[in-house]
Amino acid sequence: MIKRGKPTKNGQVKLTFTVTENPGHGGVSLVGDFNDWDPYAHPMERKENGAYQVSVVVPARQPIRFRYLADGGVWFDDADADHHDEHGGRINPVDVPEMPDMTAARTVGKPMRQTLSAGQSASASVPAS
Repeated sequence: MIKRGKPTKNGQVKLTFTVTENPGHGGVSLVGDFNDWDPYAHPMERKENGAYQVSVVVPARQPIRFRYLADGGVWFDDADADHHDEHGGRINPVDVPEMPDMTAARTVGKPMRQTLSAGQSASASVPAS
């Protein structure tokens, strides 16, 4: 599970990663491009309920790549990542809404051009509602 915080005024965001099932034995670390894939940089803390959790602060507008590394060299991914590939998961620290279809927006307020055949009136070419 990945919880995204709200971006701060200085352009940072807090991400909290939680792992409820550990496929390895022992501890789990969060590793990624934000910590140069250092397994010692962000060890996850084991909670009373058995889940592992760690928080990191990263630039809000820069996607990060990450994976989990369990003791024994067991790598695993988070199903809640925005994207997955052969390198692990990728997440955008802030939810980026999909870009709206700008095709319709470009035509708003612009007159429609219509070519009329000889002898055809403008009202005849407008479909009835």
